[in-house]
Amino acid sequence: MEIEQVNSQVRVQLSTPQPDIVLPERSRRILVNTNIRRYGLSSLVNTILGNDKPVPFDFLINGIFLRSSLDDYLTQHAISSETTLKIEYVKAAIPPIHLASFEHDDWVSAVDILSTTSPAQRWSNPGGQMLGHERILSASYDGLLRVWNMSSQITATSPSAVNGGHCSSIKAAKFVSPSQIASSGTDRTVRLWKYQEASDDSPAVMSPHIELYGHKASVDSIAVHQPSSRLLSASADHTVCLWSTRKSDAPAVPDSPLPANSSRGAKRRKVGPAISTSQRGCLSTLKSHTAPVSSVIFAPNDPTVAYSAAWDHGLRTWDLPTSSPIETRSAAHALLSLAAMPHLNLVVAGTSARHITLIDPRASATNVVAMTLRGHTNAVVSLATDPNNTYGLASGSHDGTCRVWDVRSTKTEKEGRVGQSMYSVGRESIGGESRTSGDGVKVFGVLWDPDVGIVSAGEDKRVQINRGKGAGPVAQS
Repeated sequence: MEIEQVNSQVRVQLSTPQPDIVLPERSRRILVNTNIRRYGLSSLVNTILGNDKPVPFDFLINGIFLRSSLDDYLTQHAISSETTLKIEYVKAAIPPIHLASFEHDDWVSAVDILSTTSPAQRWSNPGGQMLGHERILSASYDGLLRVWNMSSQITATSPSAVNGGHCSSIKAAKFVSPSQIASSGTDRTVRLWKYQEASDDSPAVMSPHIELYGHKASVDSIAVHQPSSRLLSASADHTVCLWSTRKSDAPAVPDSPLPANSSRGAKRRKVGPAISTSQRGCLSTLKSHTAPVSSVIFAPNDPTVAYSAAWDHGLRTWDLPTSSPIETRSAAHALLSLAAMPHLNLVVAGTSARHITLIDPRASATNVVAMTLRGHTNAVVSLATDPNNTYGLASGSHDGTCRVWDVRSTKTEKEGRVGQSMYSVGRESIGGESRTSGDGVKVFGVLWDPDVGIVSAGEDKRVQINRGKGAGPVAQS
């Protein structure tokens, strides 16, 4: 005689922070079978909402995505089925699709974006609209900067070395404002450029403005804060430098060897028949790291504080007015990239060990490592936060992929909370296929913009644009 299996039930209370998908109040507390999973819950919410075209949803309990049946969740957390489970639902992230690729003559090391919501635009022209007129800045190993429009046309290219440009590979580039660009490279310099677009169809102009000297090795990362006219740089010489983006505030060039194409102590360098470029030094040099410094960022909520990451496994917190390290966090591996998640009080660090470490930099923190994200198969050299989701993140790796993460998608393992990526984005130049080593398609830089999408730079000599949509709201500060 067959025994009919009876599924147990549990009462759930459904809520969402997204106003366009709120359930009617009478339908928010319902009984469901405990064997239900994400897909079943998603179908249920779509039915209650009366959606003709189903919308995929994700579900969170206590801030963590549900990745099992409710029965398994109740068992794992020793919760009685008599308990009312509070479940939050959000629109699921959509896999990023390839939109475009911009081809270069050499490896592309870094990208930045000028758009309605980008920092450079918001700082200079709050409320100004650029929809349809976004610009992408790329830095290349051929020593040139390029500005692109969204039709994959180059609107401006930086001058060559003989006319005031970098004399070797460029490693980092940022828009300081819609009319100013900063870059740095293996020639040991940081450079500021004037950028101007014409009102007619004539090409834009990128011209040398200031050369900044102070580092003694490759300058591999820069960060800008236009409201305070400050710029940070991280170098293989084990130091971080603080600079002014205004010529009038910047000190004279230091009395130390300049790159080969400059004369010692020179204040201006003739770079062409009618071009001369001012040279300046740094405001201060931050010394504490014992190995190359790979990345530096301003603290999002306080531009007088900075974070730096280095090959010495250290994350330093700096007080910029005094040039002093105020906190040091040590990881198990070399740190190669940084991003901040201020609403979670976390700094995110990409490592040489192929994973991403989420670090609480506060002195009061009891746990240094809050979470580890695993999935890449090579070094993680670039990070960007999701502008539409407080918990979202994109990473670029030497394995040839960008990965999209939500830090609520985690599980508890022996070593702590561990997360897995939601999506992996391969290089379109090889059809999106996976290469464990990333040979020929290493990703060097990634940025995430709400209007443009996920923009990445790579060894395949391309800037690649992918667009999806994150899950969850942006937290209000």
